[in-house]
Amino acid sequence: MAKKKKTLRPKARLPRGFVDRSANDIRATDQMIAAIREVFELYGFDPLETPMFEYTDALGKFLPDADRPNEGVFSLTDDDDQWMSLRYDLTAPLARYIAENINEIQLPHRTYRAGYVFRNEKPGPGRYRQFMQFDADTVGAPTLTADAEMCMMMADTMEALGIKRGDYVVRVNNRKVLDGVLEAAGLGGEENAGTRVSVLRAIDKLDKFGIEGVRLLLGDGRKDDSGDFTRGAGLDGAQVEHVVEYVETGTVDDNEGVTELATIEHLVRAAGYEADRIKVDPSVVRGLDYYTGPVYECDLLFDVTNEKGESVQFGSVAGGGRYDGLVQRFTGQQVPATGFSIGVSRLMTALKNLGRLGASDIKPPVLVCVMDRDAESIGRYQAMVQDLRDARIRAELFQGNPKDFGKQLRYADRRGCAVAVIQGADEHAAGKVQVKDLIEGARLSEAIESRKDWTEARAAQVSVPREKLVSAVQDVLNRYES
Repeated sequence: MAKKKKTLRPKARLPRGFVDRSANDIRATDQMIAAIREVFELYGFDPLETPMFEYTDALGKFLPDADRPNEGVFSLTDDDDQWMSLRYDLTAPLARYIAENINEIQLPHRTYRAGYVFRNEKPGPGRYRQFMQFDADTVGAPTLTADAEMCMMMADTMEALGIKRGDYVVRVNNRKVLDGVLEAAGLGGEENAGTRVSVLRAIDKLDKFGIEGVRLLLGDGRKDDSGDFTRGAGLDGAQVEHVVEYVETGTVDDNEGVTELATIEHLVRAAGYEADRIKVDPSVVRGLDYYTGPVYECDLLFDVTNEKGESVQFGSVAGGGRYDGLVQRFTGQQVPATGFSIGVSRLMTALKNLGRLGASDIKPPVLVCVMDRDAESIGRYQAMVQDLRDARIRAELFQGNPKDFGKQLRYADRRGCAVAVIQGADEHAAGKVQVKDLIEGARLSEAIESRKDWTEARAAQVSVPREKLVSAVQDVLNRYES
């Protein structure tokens, strides 16, 4: 007899570096995004959406690690053999959009975008390959007032989310200052472009690794606790100390970048934003190479416990800067631009730590139970559901196996339902319906010790005329309105 062939089934497993999102997480994100959007709209910004895929050459040399497909980004070839990549951030797609529509859009163009971005990088604790960003950008504005406004909008966004002054600060620096430091260290010129990027990324790790970690990354490299080695920028000892001195002290000769920082500081102070909200900080660099002027980050200052059990500051949740050359790649003409990006997932983690994300105002549904299973009865139950929905009461008809009524109530309990609606043949004949307060019923059931207690517990279930169903359900729900 032939042996029965074994059925091969795929293993259900989540891809590394990706997460499933629960209903509570989705609603918390929606709540947070609504608050951010309100601030951005108040500042006169309008929404824009670009696709998740871009042609890889549109991302250009600004890929995270190297300018070739599948290095830092997820890529594939189209049916015409052109490389396409999932977007790495929301800024490069905006630059492509502006360049493609430069003759139709009004400059300055003020826009915000929210969406997922993708990083083909090694995942780790709190480091995912897919995460959401929320960006705001002004394109076509050459003056520093646009940069100052971005810093102010960052600060206002934090407060709109319930983060108090003293728990956040927006830190500002200027790439022109950093360029002067690197040139003085002998790192000027196109031949040192790659080394300069490595230096900037090393400085950008100050919050994470401290000054000694930065020193290692400026030199030969750094080995982490897992044994993984990150190759450094390869500077010699004198160059390392020159850069470290700047990071530690902020001391630098006057140059255009210093003057621009002074202007931004004047503008934000004139608008009432003091140093406890927005301040100049020489350690801010931003890791990407397309910034050409002011750069800024928003840091949260409260302590959290990391995966090692250590108490550390939460750190950066948003950042950005001026990128006057990004659109020029497409058009050949310089189009000034500045903007910032909020890490939505990271910010949501911060708000949870602060207890700033309130409970969802979406209540569990009212459950209409199925007592009789013929088509006519099911039609009556569905009509009840519809009456409740018409009254804007969230409701559902039990869709599982209705043979065991106890399973229906257990289902309602797992869903957190406050009310169950029950109508058997006898209730239908009498024109009645049972409305069961499941929360009160559960409380009373815990204390049942006698028939009297059992009788009192039954008070959590009332019989009302069918036409009073909606008002009776609403009465129960009103008991639990916070």
